Amino acid sequence: MNRPLPDHVGALVIGSGFAGLAAAVRLQEAGHQVAVVERGSDVGGTWRVNSYPGCACDVPSHLYSFSFAPNPSWTRTFSPQPEIYAYLRGVAERYGVRDRTWFDTEVLAANWDGRRWLVSTTRGDVTADVVVAGTGGLSEPVAPKIPGLESFEGTVMHSAQWDHSLDLTGKRVAVIGTGASAIQFAPEVARVASHLTVFQRTAPWVLPRRDRAITRAERALFRLAPWAQKAVRGSVYAGRESWILGFSGRAGIMKVAERQGRAWIARHIEDPALRAKVTPDYTLGCKRVLLSNTWYPMLAEDHVDLVTDGIAEITPTGIVTTTGEVVDVDVILLGTGFAVTDPPIAHRLRGTDGRTLAEHWKSGGMQAYRGMAVPGFPNLFVLTGPNTGLGHTSIVYVIERQVEHVVDALDAMRRAGIQAISAKPEVTRSYNARLQEQLRGTVWNAGGCASWYLDEHGTNTTLWPSFTFSFARELSTFDLADYDLTA
Repeated sequence: MNRPLPDHVGALVIGSGFAGLAAAVRLQEAGHQVAVVERGSDVGGTWRVNSYPGCACDVPSHLYSFSFAPNPSWTRTFSPQPEIYAYLRGVAERYGVRDRTWFDTEVLAANWDGRRWLVSTTRGDVTADVVVAGTGGLSEPVAPKIPGLESFEGTVMHSAQWDHSLDLTGKRVAVIGTGASAIQFAPEVARVASHLTVFQRTAPWVLPRRDRAITRAERALFRLAPWAQKAVRGSVYAGRESWILGFSGRAGIMKVAERQGRAWIARHIEDPALRAKVTPDYTLGCKRVLLSNTWYPMLAEDHVDLVTDGIAEITPTGIVTTTGEVVDVDVILLGTGFAVTDPPIAHRLRGTDGRTLAEHWKSGGMQAYRGMAVPGFPNLFVLTGPNTGLGHTSIVYVIERQVEHVVDALDAMRRAGIQAISAKPEVTRSYNARLQEQLRGTVWNAGGCASWYLDEHGTNTTLWPSFTFSFARELSTFDLADYDLTA
């Protein structure tokens, strides 16, 4: 689409994944002038970018979708990536978001000039009364800082930058990382590779993935009786919410889950040495809990090796461990995650004092009021911002609550004749102090591991500490008294 950006919009939405789409749909319905800028060539966010073999969601399908746009056609209880991507494209078409989206348009800088946002993009400049950042936490791939990585003469590929033209058949492949992406693509790679070496820094807790095909009869019922799918969604929501009882620090519950995890290991891995390598030494839930039926069987295969020694360097032909072992490989696949606690968009947003959002967050870590509003950044709403991530259920629920809160904020501003709002610093500090106190005894903070939930200061700036219905209650009202106001 070569049409120029408008000179000015009421609300500029950055990104068109789940967060951006939800914002665009709801703001349009509320009567706001909306434009969406998307650096990619299509909607979908992380579900467009991540297309590696085996890519799927680890939240049940009926819960991992918008409440206002149920999908009766999911084919599995845990949706594969192509279906989620198709679903998001369908939502964009159905609600007219695509017509208001400028693709291949990356935000280079956004500055508050005292009255509005001045936004520079690769397609030109636009001003906006309000900016809604829907870029998400899993949007910027991170490569490990390993000496010699750039010298490798074979192929290096991050899971979020998968090249489907690369044939891995018969190749010697190394996988660095054992997180949520790696446990999905590695078993698929092992099916065709001549040899697979997995480099593990920390053993993940892996539980069975209760996945099955959704029958044609079930799909027909959901189409004919939407209440039936709503009931399933409600039951899945309740079940997932119960997980927070263990994550919040109830050790007995986590011990039960750990016994299940150890039984899952014992069922698939007979070798005592390998079993010891894959058994975590921290409380389940401290790092992201992974679901897989193929991870442990893959590790037990004769042509698969699990290396737990650190990586000293990468040479042009392979990987050298800290014990001196040399592993020759043809391809290195990176399952090393994303820049969650240092989001790239934060380096491009400048507030009232001229500093970027990243500079504001540098010393004290990411903080926002209700995970959305940052002092000194008027009329900026960050979706899935600090301490809104979840370790137990669907982030889509949080996104929808946040978007409703944005609409409430704009309605309150309009009624009061307010041009701009900025969260009060003291209100923001009090809110975040309360969050950190709630997080103190949770498994994420006290589970005995290092994870991407924690920033460089060891502070959990990513997760919401309680039930999602308590998050909804937190955002159920909007009070202008919590903000500095500009008439």
